[in-house]
Amino acid sequence: MDMQTATPRRYEHIVRAENISLSYGKVRALAGIDLAIGRNEIVGLIGDNGAGKSTLIKALTGVVRPTSGKLYIRDELVDWNSYSVREAHRLRFETVYQEKSLGEKQPLWRNIFVGRQITNRFGFIKVAEERRIANDILKRQLGFRGVGIDADSTISKLSGGERQGIAIGRAMHFDSDLIILDEPTVALAISEVRKVLDFVRSIKTSGRACIYIEHNLAHVHELADRLVVLDRGRIVADIKSGEMTLEQLTKFLIDLQHGAPAGRGPAGTDSGHAAGPG
Repeated sequence: MDMQTATPRRYEHIVRAENISLSYGKVRALAGIDLAIGRNEIVGLIGDNGAGKSTLIKALTGVVRPTSGKLYIRDELVDWNSYSVREAHRLRFETVYQEKSLGEKQPLWRNIFVGRQITNRFGFIKVAEERRIANDILKRQLGFRGVGIDADSTISKLSGGERQGIAIGRAMHFDSDLIILDEPTVALAISEVRKVLDFVRSIKTSGRACIYIEHNLAHVHELADRLVVLDRGRIVADIKSGEMTLEQLTKFLIDLQHGAPAGRGPAGTDSGHAAGPG
């Protein structure tokens, strides 16, 4: 797969999966997944525990290799033999996990540039430049205006919502085309949740795509352009924004848990099976 990531080119989908299946022995984790993520859209990925959300993300980002199926990145076929986490990272896929991914005792500028330091020709880190860029990310990209928060602030001094903002801002700064968020609002206070949702909106505003994994249906229903529902390793619904109310979506998922047939939403709402972004 020959992709010049430094030279932007036209493409329809940042990532497209065709008939992706993955088995662990006799356990079928994914079954015939067809999914496409377009440019500049937020796709909510929802489903009960064990539905296959994490496994699907691992397949898309090179953590695991599917048993069968094809994966396209920017409309070019991926060679499974050479696809890896490192390769996905090179192709500008970034995942922000719910667990701690920042150094608690390190300043913001070090966290932003960890593993991607700006160095001079002798290999020494350009600390002043990293600080300057970090402050620019805080103020212009993330809108941090709080007194006492700057590039030298340690992560331990930040609230949960602010920490998620730093992780998202880091991904955006390094030109990630696809940012995957793994339950970014888990265990946050209401005021902090609002901050994170604003950060998620900024991903789309900046022209990037986002896969947003979330258990809180109200949050993902509010933000997503599409909602993709997984159930026992299969995509059972691909719902455009506005096609279901939050109440209908909640009932649909409850019915799924009780074994109701998939494919149609509550009250006859057709939830479809479209793979692409409508």
